[in-house]
Amino acid sequence: MSDGQIDMTVLHVDANSAYLSWTAVNLLESGYGVDIREVPSVIAGDPAERHGIILAKSIPAKKLGITTAVSLYEAREKCPSLLVFPPDYDLYMSCSNAMYDILCGYSSLIQRYSVDECFVGFTPQMIGAKDPVETAYEIKEKIKKELGFTVNIGVGSNKLLAKMACELKKPDRVHTLLTQEEIETKMHPLPVGELFMVGRATTRKLNQINVKTIGDLAACDPGLLKALLKSHGLLIHRYANGIDDDAIIPNNKIPEKSIGNGMTARYDVTDEEEALMYILSLTERVGMRVRKRGYKGDLIGIYVCTKDFVYYSHQMKLAFFTDDTNEIYRYAAELFRECWRHEPIRKLGVRVGGLSPRNECQLSIFDPRDMLKGEALSAAVDAVRKRYGDPAVFRGTFANTGVRPLEGGVHDGNYLMMGGVYCENSRKTG
Repeated sequence: MSDGQIDMTVLHVDANSAYLSWTAVNLLESGYGVDIREVPSVIAGDPAERHGIILAKSIPAKKLGITTAVSLYEAREKCPSLLVFPPDYDLYMSCSNAMYDILCGYSSLIQRYSVDECFVGFTPQMIGAKDPVETAYEIKEKIKKELGFTVNIGVGSNKLLAKMACELKKPDRVHTLLTQEEIETKMHPLPVGELFMVGRATTRKLNQINVKTIGDLAACDPGLLKALLKSHGLLIHRYANGIDDDAIIPNNKIPEKSIGNGMTARYDVTDEEEALMYILSLTERVGMRVRKRGYKGDLIGIYVCTKDFVYYSHQMKLAFFTDDTNEIYRYAAELFRECWRHEPIRKLGVRVGGLSPRNECQLSIFDPRDMLKGEALSAAVDAVRKRYGDPAVFRGTFANTGVRPLEGGVHDGNYLMMGGVYCENSRKTG
C-alpha cells in the first residue's frame, strides 16, 4: 500500500476539537466551574471588532446546528446562552508541545504536521513485541490522563491511511486502515469529498462524471482523471487506492511556510491612504514576528477582503532576503496598489514567505536601500518594545489617527495545515 516505507506502521494523532478542548482544560485548571466541552460553547473572535467568527465548537453546540466559520450572531440565534471564549494561540502551542513530548517517549520518528496533529512512525525494531494498535490505545489514554484532553489516533501502513483512519469517527477513538480489506470496507464507501486533498471544487468535477465515493475514484480510469484534473487527478487516484509514498520527516517544531498578520477593520475602508496605514501597522507586527523567530524571507504577500467577502491576493518574489519592517512595507504597499480594485475593504493581511534562518540566508550584491542599517534599526526597536512593552515605540505617522501602531496579533503565523488565510472558493489574483 506504500511505495516507500516498507514494514512501517504510521500513527496519526489528532487532538479532538483542539482549540476548545485546550481552552476547557486550562479553564478547569484555573478553577472554572464548568467543563465547556459538555455545554454549548465556542471559541470565537470579538464581535465588537467584527471578528465574531466561530473557530471551534463543543459537541453540544454542534448538536444545536452551530458550525465553524459562521458568525457569532448566527450561533447565538440558535443558542442564546452560548458560552464564548477568545482564541489563545500561546496556550495552543503549549498544549501542542506537551502532546509532542509524550509522543517522543514512544518513537524518535515524529513529524509535527500542524498545531494539533502529529505523525508517528514505528518500525518493527522500534516497537519490539508491542502491537501498534495496542500502542495507539496506550498513547491515547496517556494523553487523556496526563494532559486532560482526548485525541483520535489512526493506524495505517502509510501517512495517508493513518490520516484517513483518524477521521473515521470521533472523539476519543482509535481506528485502523492496515489491510486492503479495511480500505475497501471502511474507506471506499465514504463520499469522495472526504478523501484527503479532495476539496469542494474537485468534488464537484468528480460528481459531474458520476464519481460519488472514494471507491468510485479508486476504480476510475487514470487517463480520464488526468484529462479532467491534470496531475492532481493522478495523485488522488493513488490516494483512493491507499497508495502514498510520502515519508515521515522528523521535526520538533511546527513548520512555518509564512509568517503573517491580518485584521478586520472596524468599518469598511474606502480611502487608499488609510488602507496603507493599516498595512504599515500590520507590517510592524509581521516584521517583529519574523525577527523573533530568527528568519528572513524573500516573498512578500498581501490579501484584501471586500465588504462582500471576496478575497484578492498578490505576492512578489524578492531578489534578496529581508526582515526589515521598512522593506517589507515598501513591497506590501506596492502589491496593495496593484491588487486593490477600489472596493470597500473589510479585511487586510500581510505575510512574509520563503522563510530561511537568518544566519543561513545568502547575501545579496544589491543593497539599494542600505538594508543592513534598516535591519539593525528594526532590531533595536524590537529590543525597546521587549523591555518596555509594544507601545513604547511607535511611528509618528500613527499619532492622532484612529489606526493603532500595531494592528492584528491574534493569529501568530501561518503554520502548515493550520487553516491559513484563503478558502477554496475565494477569488484570487497574483
